[in-house]
Amino acid sequence: MARGKLRIYLGAAPGVGKTYAMLSEAHRRVERGTDCVVAFVEHHGRPRTEVMLHGLEQVARKELAYRDTVFAEMDVDAVLRRAPAVALVDELAHTNVPGSRNAKRWQDVEELLAAGIDVVSTVNIQHLESLGDVVESITGVRQRETVPDEMVRRADQIELVDMSPQALRRRMAHGNIYKPDKVDAALSNYFRPGNLTALRELALLWVADRVDAYLTEYRSEHRVSAIWGSRERIVVGLTGGPEGRTLIRRAARLAEKGAGGEVMAVYIARSDGLTSASPKELAVQRTLVEDLGGTFHHVVGDDIPSALLDFSRGVNATQIVLGSSRRKAWQYMFGPGVGATVARESGPDLDVHIVTHEEVAKGRGLPVARGARLGRSRIIWGWLVGVAGPVVLALLLNTVDLGLANDMLLFLALTVAAALLGGLLPALASAAFGSLLLNYYYTPPLHRLTIADPKNIIAIAIFVGVAVSVASVVDLAARRTHQAARLRAESEILSFLAGSVLRGETSLDALLERVRETFGMESVALLERESDVAPWTCAGSVGVRPLVDRPEDADVDMPVGDHMALALSGRVLPASDRRVLAAFAAQAAVVLDRQRLQHEADQARTLAEGNSIRTALLAAVSHDLRTPLAGIKAAVSSLRSDDVAWSEEDRAELLEGIEDGADRLDHLVGNLLDMSRLQTGTVTPLIREIDLDEVVPMALGGVPEDSVVLDIPESLPMVAVDPGLLERSVANLVENAVKYSPSDESVLVAASALANRVELRVVDRGPGVPDEAKDRIFAPFQRYGDAPRGVGVGLGLAVARGFAEAMGGTLNAEDTPGGGLTMVLTVGAAVDSPVGRPGCPAGRPGLAHATAERQTRC
Repeated sequence: MARGKLRIYLGAAPGVGKTYAMLSEAHRRVERGTDCVVAFVEHHGRPRTEVMLHGLEQVARKELAYRDTVFAEMDVDAVLRRAPAVALVDELAHTNVPGSRNAKRWQDVEELLAAGIDVVSTVNIQHLESLGDVVESITGVRQRETVPDEMVRRADQIELVDMSPQALRRRMAHGNIYKPDKVDAALSNYFRPGNLTALRELALLWVADRVDAYLTEYRSEHRVSAIWGSRERIVVGLTGGPEGRTLIRRAARLAEKGAGGEVMAVYIARSDGLTSASPKELAVQRTLVEDLGGTFHHVVGDDIPSALLDFSRGVNATQIVLGSSRRKAWQYMFGPGVGATVARESGPDLDVHIVTHEEVAKGRGLPVARGARLGRSRIIWGWLVGVAGPVVLALLLNTVDLGLANDMLLFLALTVAAALLGGLLPALASAAFGSLLLNYYYTPPLHRLTIADPKNIIAIAIFVGVAVSVASVVDLAARRTHQAARLRAESEILSFLAGSVLRGETSLDALLERVRETFGMESVALLERESDVAPWTCAGSVGVRPLVDRPEDADVDMPVGDHMALALSGRVLPASDRRVLAAFAAQAAVVLDRQRLQHEADQARTLAEGNSIRTALLAAVSHDLRTPLAGIKAAVSSLRSDDVAWSEEDRAELLEGIEDGADRLDHLVGNLLDMSRLQTGTVTPLIREIDLDEVVPMALGGVPEDSVVLDIPESLPMVAVDPGLLERSVANLVENAVKYSPSDESVLVAASALANRVELRVVDRGPGVPDEAKDRIFAPFQRYGDAPRGVGVGLGLAVARGFAEAMGGTLNAEDTPGGGLTMVLTVGAAVDSPVGRPGCPAGRPGLAHATAERQTRC
């Protein structure tokens, strides 16, 4: 059975119209006669989306009971039995209720695709797994529901549903996305213009990169070498000279004029045409292009124009930026130059910019090399001179008598010219052919291949020997030049590798991409295994369809030690290239080892930090532990003394002092243990779904009566937290707020829902904290201002933030309008948690005091 096709509507944020677009596509397919059903679509109470469901067949959902609540999920079995041609499945990143067939909805979609059913689905950019950290840094919210990037990348079609931030906020303000009571909170938090703009940029860039990958794959499969100007890519040809900085800046300005412009600087190590580059200057230019947002590439090529054009066409570049030649006028006798050659052979699809600079016509500093190897045109000319030249010379000498000695010198000069042009073989042919012509036309007896005078035999022998010697010297010089140039190119590459080691570059993918570019391969993979009989695993790969199974199946297999190999696909490398490839392979192994050592070092650093924090902890709390212990001991000693007759009031006061000291010790020791667990990474939250009003009131038992006002609406969704950790966090926050609030002001603990998160705010009217100190108050052993010893060791807020982050939430400090400090604790809402409870009036706040009983749940 053929696998079904997946189409995904991708959006930047909720409300852009993904579900509406999906349903519109479903109506179009139904009108064309396609068997299309709704497997699962959630309209979220949006009237326009709900209307679009009319006229579409809907597969009944499967109801699952979980924690006294019934949830409706997609019935995968029912969809498979129905076997439609197309199934609509909304919210691809959704997490199914425990007890479902699969943990994630994208796994349900995989089953439908495997059964040959086409699927149309939706997902927001913030739910892609690889973008979790980026989205959290932008919005402050960690997305708990994610879908693997590979699942989305393998989609047959990805359609971006785009909307400007201003239009989306207007749609939100009109109540088309969330209910009116949530609009203000949403607009001031997640749906801020900056957040929406950043998320929109993420979505656009992700789709653009995916489109670029599709284009690259298509060009590779169809062997398209012509340049398609779908995106401005500017290649800068560098020689290592000082003019390179001017070229890079010029290319960056060109890239800024086009949307999505990309700059790629390339230095081609070769044996003819360009002088040796300064490693220092190349390093400066590499830093400059990377600072401007471009990339630097180092490629080996014998022919600069061909290598530059091949590289440009390989990356689908649209423009090439080159500098005006630094050669002097007399040096043009060796050829038209790189710029002119590239411009002539670039074709109509590749623009070439020749940029002037201060180094024009000032010379290269070194003479132009003759060439690493003899080109095809030189070899052809060598054979013409070596074969046709003696015939022409013989015809000319038949018209004039110059004597045998002069004739031999002229034939010898012709042989030397053939050697200089074409190398050894044309020179040998010229020597042999010339000697025959000398013997036949100019050595008595004439017109016969015999020699009467023995002296002429010696002359012809000397002629042949000199010709062969000159040809051998010329050929040896050419080969030595080629070897020297190749060694120079290899040394530059090895210098780059050594520089990467010194710079501490640890990106394995970047190194493998450098290998692929240097040797012109389609893909490169680093494979490893634990033993000789263990299967190979891929430690890293780049390129199109890299080989990840067996290095023996690759075009080039470079072993690295006993259990590691570099596998290259694309072409077979000559033996002379394997020496440089071996250096790359060794460097890849070093980079991989360095990454693993860095990971181990990070773990060791974490343990060391845990040890140091425990040492500082013991030193810092000695006084705070001793004070309540001393008070308890004094009270107990007084009660046990027979010398004093204590009244009932005195005994009660002493017992109250013992109880207060024990409570302080219990709270202090609890914080110490919690901080130790956080520092050593041993806090393992047990996440479950629970209502806030089941946890928060229990955290208020340690504060004075009537000091806290609770505002937790019953319409709040359930939260996915560890109840114990949440209770400790809230208790520490409330205790800190009560400590610094005026006695006549109550602390407000209020909760609200926003998208897929719930915020708990602890608001006090104390002196507040300056902006520069808001982060410092969450550090261990920090007490703001001149707080006296004995009021705590400064661990309460640190423990609260640590527990919040362990549960996937956040804790931040904000200014209270009118004065004071507000602690904002954000946790994730439970998956598919219903808004409000059955039978409860939505939005009714529950007000309670700290010591009052919790309201009875309806």
